Amino acid sequence: MGNSSRKGDAEGEEEEGGMDGEEAEMTKKKKEEEEVEDELPLGVEELFESGDPVLDLSYRKFKRLPSRVCGLMHLEKLYVCGNSLRTLPDSISQLQGLRILALDFNKMEDVPPAVCQLINLTRLYLGSNRLMTLPPDLRNLQSLRCLWMESNYFQSFPRELYDLPNLKSLQIGDNRLKTLPADLWRMEALRGLWLYGNRFDTFPKVLLRMENLEILDLDRNKISEFPSLKRLRALRLFSYDHNPVESPPKVGEEVLVVGEGALEFLEAREARNERRRKAAEKEAEELALAGEEPVIHGILKNSSSNSKQAANESSVTLGDVDFKEEEAKEEEDAELPVTEYDRDELEYDEEGVEYETEELICEGEGFEYEGEELEYERAQMDYEYEELEDTGRQDEGA
Repeated sequence: MGNSSRKGDAEGEEEEGGMDGEEAEMTKKKKEEEEVEDELPLGVEELFESGDPVLDLSYRKFKRLPSRVCGLMHLEKLYVCGNSLRTLPDSISQLQGLRILALDFNKMEDVPPAVCQLINLTRLYLGSNRLMTLPPDLRNLQSLRCLWMESNYFQSFPRELYDLPNLKSLQIGDNRLKTLPADLWRMEALRGLWLYGNRFDTFPKVLLRMENLEILDLDRNKISEFPSLKRLRALRLFSYDHNPVESPPKVGEEVLVVGEGALEFLEAREARNERRRKAAEKEAEELALAGEEPVIHGILKNSSSNSKQAANESSVTLGDVDFKEEEAKEEEDAELPVTEYDRDELEYDEEGVEYETEELICEGEGFEYEGEELEYERAQMDYEYEELEDTGRQDEGA
C-alpha cells in the first residue's frame, strides 16, 4: 500500500512536472518569436518611427505582420506584398484610416477576418495567394472601388461582390472560372473587368448587358467566336489575345482592340476614317466656293456661332476639319473657326507595369482611371506602387 501510494504520488509529481515543462516550452517559444520580431530588417524601425502615412513592408520575408504595425493609427496605405503571411492579427482592424491594403504574393488561404472591418478601404489587393472563396463579411467594405484577386483558385464567381456598390475595377484573371452568373449585370458600377487566363470556351452572354464597361479583358481563354460588342457603348478597350479566333468582333468606332487580326482591323478603320475626313473636307471646300453653307450630317451652318457647335458635333467621325465660307455681303472672304478634335485613346502595354510605392490600378497596373478615361497596362510579377486618380492601384484625394 505504502509503495503503491508513493508510486502514485511520484507519478502525479511527474505529470505535474510534465505540464510545467510544456508550459515552459510554450513560454520559451513565444519569447523567441517576440525576440525574432524585435530583430526587424534593416531600415524597418525607421519606417515605423517616420510618421509617414505610407508603410511599405513588401518582400521582407515576414511570416507574421510585426505587431507594432497595428499601433500606427496614422497609416493610410499599407503594402506587405511578397512575404509569407498566412493571416493578419485581429488588431489590424484598429487601422481605420487605411484606404489601400496590398497583400499580394503571400500564402493566404482565406481573407483575414480583420480585413473586413477596415471599412474605409478603397483598394484591396489579394492577388497571388491561395484563395478559393471570399467571406460574407466582405460586404462591410462599402467604400471599396478596386479589388484585385488574380492568380488564385476561384472556380466560381464570388457573389459576395454583388454587395459592393462602388466597385469599379475587378481583376480576377488567372483563376479557374468557366462561366459567369447570369445576374452579373447587377454590378452596374463596374468599369474595368479582367477575366484573362481563365477557362471560358464561350463568350459569357451576360457581359453584353454590362453597358457601363470601359475595359474588358478576355485574353488567354478558349473562346472561338465573339458576338458583336457594339451595344457596349462605353467600351474603350477590348482585349481577346490568345483565343482561337482570327479577327476581332464588331465594336464601336472608338474601341481599341488587342488580339489576333487587331492590327489589320485598326489600320483598315483608320484608313476608312481618313477617307471620310478627306471627303468631308472636299465637300466643305466645294460648298464654300459655290457660296453655299456647308451641311454636315444634316446640320445647316447658318451662322458662325452655331457652325462651331455643329462642327464639334461632327468631329467625332470626321476628325480635324477646316471649314471656309464666303459671305456675299462682305468684301473679303471670312474663314470659319477651325474645329480640332483630339481623340483620347486608351494605352495598352503587354510588357507589364511597375508600381511605385506612393501611388498604385488596379483600375490598369493593371490600369489607371482618370476622369472619363481608362488606361490599361498588364501587370506582371514585379510590383511597385504608383498613385493614380481613380482606378487601379491609385490613391484618392479623399
